[in-house]
Amino acid sequence: MADSCLSVRNLTACVNKNGKALKILNNISFNIDKGEILGLAGESGGGKSMTAFCIMNLLPDAVKITGGEIIYNNRDLVSLNEKEMRSIRGNEISVIFQDVRQALNPLMKAGVQIGETLKLNAEKKQKVASTHQAEEFPARIKQRTLDLLLSLGFNNPKRTYNAYPHQLSGGMCQRAVTAMAIISRPELLLADELSSSLDEDSQKKCFSLLLEMNQSDKMSLLVISHDLYVIREYCSRYMIMYAGRILEEGPAGSLFSPVHPYTKALVKALPDRDKRGKKLETIGGKNPSVEDQLTGCPFAPRCAQAQNICAEIFPPAQDIENRRVYCHFPQSVNNS
Repeated sequence: MADSCLSVRNLTACVNKNGKALKILNNISFNIDKGEILGLAGESGGGKSMTAFCIMNLLPDAVKITGGEIIYNNRDLVSLNEKEMRSIRGNEISVIFQDVRQALNPLMKAGVQIGETLKLNAEKKQKVASTHQAEEFPARIKQRTLDLLLSLGFNNPKRTYNAYPHQLSGGMCQRAVTAMAIISRPELLLADELSSSLDEDSQKKCFSLLLEMNQSDKMSLLVISHDLYVIREYCSRYMIMYAGRILEEGPAGSLFSPVHPYTKALVKALPDRDKRGKKLETIGGKNPSVEDQLTGCPFAPRCAQAQNICAEIFPPAQDIENRRVYCHFPQSVNNS
């Protein structure tokens, strides 16, 4: 069995609304092994980004972790104070934020911001020991930044280095934030909707670099995406999340032959060349509100095969072939 990089155990997070603690992550558990690329997929609002925020301990004031553990290198991140977390963020665990405009300082040049990340993390590790090294360090940081920008598909990295965020397109900002996240070569990278603002060529360059770091440094990745094609192509394993619950997980190669009705519905709704000219299938109903606080399977109100027990009790895990599914009535692999 591979060594675990991160272990999330029975994690529950609540938002305070009108004096009530409402669950937005409900008792979720998963592992990320060292060198593994794990995909986390599902519709918007299901808790994917909140999972990453919990791992980084970057939660809004109204949100609190109310149960469970997040074990990284034999330390429970939930129990660490802010000073202890700052020594880990960006250094050992890094994140590519979904809102890239908010992640960049509009008053600093893009290249300076990227290099600043490396400078701060090197100071944490006390890598600049001598005066001679300290004098050379800024030049090394700049060169490392330029090399990284080139690897991410910037044809003129010097121009990008000296540009302010407002002078860059959304896709360019996305790649700049990616550079900030990986320049210190973290042990674990959380990539939140990395492909959402990238064209196909830029997406391939970004993932190619991440895969290279995964192979050379054994960097672990949590790829958060609503795009199932991205999960299947770049990840080794997938998890499907809905309304703060994990409903199915398994090897990424099996993603398009799922057993949970929700995952099957997601797959059927995907656009495909074979469906050209045909009406795409949709999932009826709507995502539950956080105020609903459903006790059973959260997908039950939208599920065509749901029975009374589905609305009453959240189903225990079942292992079907190489998948783990949380469903009272899972479908067979070949039943589509």
